[in-house]
Amino acid sequence: MTFAVNLVIRAEAMPELERALDDMLQRSQAECALLISRDDGSLITARGFVRSLDTTSLAALAAGTFASAREIAHLIGEPEFSVLFHQGQREHIHVGLAGDRALLMVLFNDLTTVGLVRLCARECGAEIAGTLSRPSGP
Repeated sequence: MTFAVNLVIRAEAMPELERALDDMLQRSQAECALLISRDDGSLITARGFVRSLDTTSLAALAAGTFASAREIAHLIGEPEFSVLFHQGQREHIHVGLAGDRALLMVLFNDLTTVGLVRLCARECGAEIAGTLSRPSGP
């Protein structure tokens, strides 16, 4: 039996996480980014143009989709998929791992390219993973 442990984020880490997301949005020219707890699908933070979005539902659904994709990966002999990409007519979504415990969801349109978003999201995910892996304490 396995038990999920809630992701705990140090208060001083939030500005670091938000700066990483802001930098990624600027470099990639994406519209917005959501940082999501992989454990329970809760929204950690969102940056960019998110006013009209139901970010809570987006976060929960992205985590569920990622969990489903992990099971599909197991069925074909992969440990997991590290990225999911959804292409719409005007809006696109890139969801990738940000360490072991978080997901990075990036929403973008045709004003940028999936390659640039993918590169910037990978770099941002690595930075976020480093921030989240630092031990908390005095």
